Amino acid sequence: QVQLVESGGGLVQAGGSLRLSCAASGRTFSYAMGWFRQAPGKEREFVTSILWSASNTDYADSVKGRFTISRDNAKNTVYLQMNSLKPEDTAVYYCAATRNYGRRAEDEYAYWGQGTQVTVSS
Repeated sequence: QVQLVESGGGLVQAGGSLRLSCAASGRTFSYAMGWFRQAPGKEREFVTSILWSASNTDYADSVKGRFTISRDNAKNTVYLQMNSLKPEDTAVYYCAATRNYGRRAEDEYAYWGQGTQVTVSS
């Protein structure tokens, strides 16, 4: 079992930055971690993922160059640094864990956090 708790969401102006954290507990060894988001009225979508070793990352085109995923395995924490935020980044952001790095589909991810709200004002 893996438990995930996100934090760091909030309200920010367009062009600003936020850093989300995802604290993991339980049997987290070897899991790849991902971030997804769900905007109002839209389906949840893949944002980014990182391999257990942090040697590989994957980004959705919409966030490439603006968002950076990282992880600190000693702290069992994954981070999402979000820069140059846009109003269209407004969503609930979810952290998730998978044994299948490189997959973007939700059903590849076995464990999910409760989500944290990010709101970007124009």
